[in-house]
Amino acid sequence: MHMRSSLLKAVFVAGVLFSQVAVAQDANELYRTATNFMRNGDYSNAVLVLNQALQLDPDNFEYRKQLGFTFYLKGDLNKAKGVIEPLLNRKEADIQVFQIAGNIYQGREEWKTAQRMYEKAIRKFPNSGELYNDNGTLAMNFKMYDGALRSWLKGIEQDPTFPGNYYNATKTYYYSNSPLWCILYGETFMNMESFTTRTAEIRNIVLESYKKLFNDPSLFDSMVPEEEGKKGKKSKGDGGFSQAFKQCMGKQLSVITGGVDPDALIMARTRFLLDWYNSYSNTYPYALFDFQQKMLQQGMFESYNHWLFGPAANQASYKAWVTLHKQDYDDFLKYQRNHPLKPRPDEYYNDGKFTLINAGY
Repeated sequence: MHMRSSLLKAVFVAGVLFSQVAVAQDANELYRTATNFMRNGDYSNAVLVLNQALQLDPDNFEYRKQLGFTFYLKGDLNKAKGVIEPLLNRKEADIQVFQIAGNIYQGREEWKTAQRMYEKAIRKFPNSGELYNDNGTLAMNFKMYDGALRSWLKGIEQDPTFPGNYYNATKTYYYSNSPLWCILYGETFMNMESFTTRTAEIRNIVLESYKKLFNDPSLFDSMVPEEEGKKGKKSKGDGGFSQAFKQCMGKQLSVITGGVDPDALIMARTRFLLDWYNSYSNTYPYALFDFQQKMLQQGMFESYNHWLFGPAANQASYKAWVTLHKQDYDDFLKYQRNHPLKPRPDEYYNDGKFTLINAGY
């Protein structure tokens, strides 16, 4: 009798578990169907199917998040807010749900609510480049240029492998008197996001920033005697890195006398690297310069610089150069794909100085 009771109990438990698994499988299948509808832009059907999935699994965080996001994409901000807002206080709340909420609040022009939400999100995820990026964009909508740039720079410091903050910081610095940071952040961004419309936009900014840099009288002032220049000790945030950069780049003014173009920049940047690794690389390790030096060692620095600056300097000359050096250029592109730039943590040197000259947004 006891054995029969145990057997019946085991069968019952197995049946319950089987039923739960079946429900989960059905819900997951519905979720996948809804995701396909979303990809195809059929948001009404996506909402319908997601609601069916939630009837089977009402506490599923991911299903609710996608339902809220679908309402947002559909343009129904009231329903989107109603679904997403309760999720922000759940322990499963992830970076994505805060980003969705930020889009909803901004769509509803609830600026202050969005600002408070981003502050909460960043406290929970202090290393999220995405959240710093979105927070900076919100500040820029308020024309709070300093606050926007601070958020993007913090994003670069906390999450150096996320490209969006480099993009926005470069654009903002372009309207200030800081071509140096446009050059460094812009080139970093182009290596992280290599073939988009944003790449073309930043390519133009970086080339123009080199022109501004070599027209900057302070570059001459930074050309202190070599031994004195080597005395500086590493101090992140005090401008030591930027002064070291100017010190090395200032020595290359003699090769720019005919103007800033890809050939002149190849010469100046090659000599810069040799000087940097002779004087400052141990004090200020920097992944971008290591990346450039590797290109130099691999014999690909010329192709790399034509890729960086050629299309912005002169499209016809760039195409002619690529045609003439097709094998070298193809080898470079293959190498670039297989050896991407990877910015490293703890290499944040920005001094935080920012003076807006003209807000071009």
